[in-house]
Amino acid sequence: MPKADWARRDFFDVWFPLLAPSEALLREARAVDDAAGWKRFSRKFKAEMKRTDAARSLDLLAALSHRTDFSVGCYCLDATRCHRSLLRELLAQRRAELEKSALNVR
Repeated sequence: MPKADWARRDFFDVWFPLLAPSEALLREARAVDDAAGWKRFSRKFKAEMKRTDAARSLDLLAALSHRTDFSVGCYCLDATRCHRSLLRELLAQRRAELEKSALNVR
């Protein structure tokens, strides 16, 4: 589905690209098919999330989690091999209030 249709079809409320992998890392991630590749992607993605804008966004979401509910979504089919599982870890490190259930897949 084209990106232009995502908002029109009401798949999300806010597009938040600061928390997505860079285009270069995303291209690399698409080729990952083993544990070593996922570990490499995870390390690089977490490094990207240390950049000022991304880190501040994660801090903001962690703080907001104590006041309101929200979801972070993605279109990956396998939640365990998706950056949203890593975002969950990063939010937990910031003491975000997280739902106890497993990652959901849309």
